[in-house]
Amino acid sequence: MKLLDALRFRVATLFRRSQMNAELEEELRSHIQHRADDLERSGLLRAEAERRARIEFGGVLRYREESREAAGGTFIESLLQDLRFALRLLRKSPGFTAVAVVTLAMAIGANAVVFGVLNALILHPLNVPDAESLYAIQHGNEASSYQSYLDYLDLRDRNHTLDGLAACNGGQAGLDAGENPSRAWLYEVSGNYFDVLGIQPYLGRVFHPSDEHGANSAPYIVLSYGYWHTRFQDDRGVVGRTVQLNKHPFTIVGVTPPEFHGTLVFFYPDFFVPIVNQEQVDGEKLLDVRGKRWVFMTMGHLKAGVTPAQAVADLNSIGSYLEKTYPKDDDQRSFTLARPGLYGDYLGRPVRAFMTGLMLLAGLILLAACANLGSLFSARAADRSREVALRLALGASRSRILGQLFTEAVLLSLAGGTAGLLGGVVLLRSLSVWQPFSRFPIHLPANPDANVYAVALLLALASGFLFGAVPVRQVLRTDPYEIVKSGLLGRVGRRITVRDLVLGVQIAICAVLVTSSMVAVRGLRRSLHSHFGFEPRNVMLVDTDLHMAGYSGDEMRGMQRHMIDVLETIPGVTSVGLINTMPLVSRGYSGSLIFTDETADLRPSNAAADSFMFSISPEYFHAAGTALLSGRTIIWHDDKNAPPVAVINQKFASKVFGSVTNAVGRYFKQRDGTRIQVVGIVEDGKYQTLTEDQQPAMFLPLLQSPSSQTYLALRSDRDPGQLIAAIRSTLRDLDAGLPVYIEPCDKQLDNVLFPSRVAAMALGVLGMMGAMLSVTGIFGMAAYSVSKRLKELGIRMALGAQRKEVLQAALGRPFKLLAFGSAAGLLLGILASRVLAFIVYQATPRDPLVLAGVVLAMALLGLLATWIPAQRALSVDPMVLLREQ
Repeated sequence: MKLLDALRFRVATLFRRSQMNAELEEELRSHIQHRADDLERSGLLRAEAERRARIEFGGVLRYREESREAAGGTFIESLLQDLRFALRLLRKSPGFTAVAVVTLAMAIGANAVVFGVLNALILHPLNVPDAESLYAIQHGNEASSYQSYLDYLDLRDRNHTLDGLAACNGGQAGLDAGENPSRAWLYEVSGNYFDVLGIQPYLGRVFHPSDEHGANSAPYIVLSYGYWHTRFQDDRGVVGRTVQLNKHPFTIVGVTPPEFHGTLVFFYPDFFVPIVNQEQVDGEKLLDVRGKRWVFMTMGHLKAGVTPAQAVADLNSIGSYLEKTYPKDDDQRSFTLARPGLYGDYLGRPVRAFMTGLMLLAGLILLAACANLGSLFSARAADRSREVALRLALGASRSRILGQLFTEAVLLSLAGGTAGLLGGVVLLRSLSVWQPFSRFPIHLPANPDANVYAVALLLALASGFLFGAVPVRQVLRTDPYEIVKSGLLGRVGRRITVRDLVLGVQIAICAVLVTSSMVAVRGLRRSLHSHFGFEPRNVMLVDTDLHMAGYSGDEMRGMQRHMIDVLETIPGVTSVGLINTMPLVSRGYSGSLIFTDETADLRPSNAAADSFMFSISPEYFHAAGTALLSGRTIIWHDDKNAPPVAVINQKFASKVFGSVTNAVGRYFKQRDGTRIQVVGIVEDGKYQTLTEDQQPAMFLPLLQSPSSQTYLALRSDRDPGQLIAAIRSTLRDLDAGLPVYIEPCDKQLDNVLFPSRVAAMALGVLGMMGAMLSVTGIFGMAAYSVSKRLKELGIRMALGAQRKEVLQAALGRPFKLLAFGSAAGLLLGILASRVLAFIVYQATPRDPLVLAGVVLAMALLGLLATWIPAQRALSVDPMVLLREQ
C-alpha cells in the first residue's frame, strides 16, 4: 500500500504541479511570517523582523528544491527538461541524428524480422488447443516419423500414456467439382484426427472414428477454410455436395476453422480425407502391409501428469512387442517424442540451427551498431566538453549530466527502434503472404505478434542504455578546471581508450558478418554447380499421376508407353525418359531394404543396405544425362514376364557387393525374397537432399515395378516456351482430362536450392549491414582523430613532414584497429565453422577464396572509410591553421 500511495502521490505532483507549487510557497511564507511575528513581539519593527526571519530561515530556493524533490516532482520535471534539451540538441545535429536513427533502424529491424520468423517457426506452437502437450512419435534411430498403418494401430491401441493417437499423410489428388478439374494437396487423416487435436468445424462436421468401417468405407472430404474460400467462393451450400476425387465420388461434409492449417506450421493442405480411403487416393493397397512405412506422422497429447520420458518408455515397450511379434517387418523398433510442427528433428533440427545462427548474426549486427553509436556518442561528448565542464562548475551533479546523456541515447534508440519495427512489420507481413513455390502450399506464418513488439521495445531500450553508457567514464573523470582551461574532454594520445576498444569490437563483429556472407555466397555457388547424378540443363519435366485420371493396371502401363512415344515425335526432342519420382525434384522417398544373395534370414537387422528405389523407362538415363559406367541400361523387354533386373549406382555396388568392378551379373534380394540381377551400374547422385551423403540407389524396369506416379524427362535444345506449348498440346490430344505440370528441370531444382539461396540472401544482407556499420565506425574514428590533431598536423607540415608521415600520424590508429579487428573477426569466423556449416550447404570459412575475399573486403572498406579524413589531413594549410588556433 505504501508503494501505491507513493506512486499515486508522484502522479498527482505531475498533473497538479501548479497547485502543489502554490501550496509549497504558502507553506514557506507561513514559516517566515510566524518567525517574523515572534520577533515583532520581542520589540523589533515589522520590516526588521521580516528581514531577520528571512535570514534565519536560510535559502528559500534551497528549501523549495528540497521539498519538491522529497515530493517526487523533480524527477519528472528533470526528465521532461532532459527530453526537451535532447530534442533541441538532436535538431541542431541533423546529420548525427539521421545516422544514429538509420543505424538503429537497420539493426533493430533486422533483429525484429529474424525473431519474427523464429517466433513463427520455433517458439510459437501449433494453433490447436493444448499445443504444449502435443507430440509426434519419431524413430529412435533416425529423424523420421514414418510408420506402417498396422504399426500405427498397435501404437494407438497399446499405449497407456497418450490421450489418443492420430495419424496423417500428405499427398495430391485430382479434384473435379463439376468444372475446371485440378490437382489439389490433401491430408489423409485417421478418423480420430480432429478429435485428438480438439478441432471444431467452421461449417458442417469433421471426421470421427465412427465413420471408419474398413478400407474405402469413408468417402468424405473436409475442406480447409482457405480452399473453401478460394475454390468454392464461401458457398455454404457446398456441404453435402458430391465431387470426384481421382474419379471416385466423395462427399464434402464440412469446413475447418480459419486458424487451422494442419499439423505442419508451413504446409497448408486444401482438404482432408479419411486415411482408410488411401487406396482410392494413392492407387495402392497399403493399409494391411506392415512392412511398408507410408504414414507420414503420428501424434497425440500426453495424458495429464505423464512426462515425455514416461511416454517414450511406454512406446519402447510397444516397440519391443512389435520386434518379437513381427521380426521380419519390425526389427529394432525404438521411439522418441518430438514436436510435430517442423516434422520432429527432420526439419526441426536444421531449422533451429539456421534460425539460431541467423539470430546470433542479427544480434552481432545490433552490437556493432551499438559499438558504432557508442564511439560517435563518445566523440560527441568530447566535443561538448566545455558545456559539460561549465555545467559541473555551476553546481550540476555528474548523475544529472549522465541522466541527460542517457535520455538522449534512449530517445535516439526509441526513434530508431520504432522505424526499424515498422519496417520489420511490413516485411514480416509480406513474408506471411509470400508463397515461395507456386506448386506447393508452402507458407511462412510470420505475422508479427505481441512477442515481436516486446522484443523490439526491449532491444531499443537496451541499445540506448548500451551505447549511452560508453561516455560514462569520460564524464565521471572530468575535471572542470582542466576542461575550461584546455577546452578538451579527452586527448588523442598513445593510450588505448574506450573508443578504441569499442571500434575494435565493432570491426571484429563486422568481419564475422562479412565472412558469413562470403561463406554463404560460396556455398550457393557450390550448390549451383554440384553434381546431382543427372544434368538438369536442357531438360523439361512433365509431372503427372495417371491414377488421378482413372488409369490403373495394364491400361496405366500402356498409357505411359504411349505418352513416351508421342512426346518423342515433338520436333527438337532428342530423347524422352520416364521415372516414377524424379531425384531431388519430387523429394519423395521410396526405398527398400536390400540383402545379399547369400542371406537366408531376411529380417531388417540382416539387411546389407537401405536403398532408394526408382522405376524407369529404357531411355531415362540418356534423357536425364546420367552416365552409365558399365553393363547395360533398362530395355522394353524387361517386362513382367522377364527375369527381374536392376541398374544400381556405385554406392549400392560397393556397399552390397564390396566392389564396383564385379557387381554386374550378380544378384541381391529384396524384403519379399525376390532375387534381382544387376545388369548395369550408373554414377552416384543426390536423390532426396543436397546435404545427404552418397546413398545406395537402384533403378528397376517400369514394366516390372509399375507406378502411377510419372515424371517424363524430355531432353531438347528447343526454346522452353515453345516446347511447353507443344508438350501441352500433344498430351491434351492424348487425354484432355490428364492433369500435368510442365517446367524446366533447372527451375524445379529451385525448390532444392531454396534453403541455400535464402541463407545466402539473408547472410548477404547482414554482411552488407556489417560493412556499412564498419565504414561509418572507421570514418567516425578517423574523422575524430584528424579533427583533434589538426594543430599537431599543421605543425608537422610546417616543420617539413612528408605526406606519408602526415597520413601515418593522422590515420595510423584507425588502420591498426582495422587490422587487429579484422584479424580477430576472421579468426572468430573460422572458429564458427560448424555453425556456418549448419546454415549453408557446402560452406566453410576455411576456403582460401573466402579468406582472401574477407581480407580484401575489409581493406577496401578501410580505404573507403578513411578517404575523406585523409583528404582533410592532407589539405591542411599550416599558416591558416596556426593563425586560427
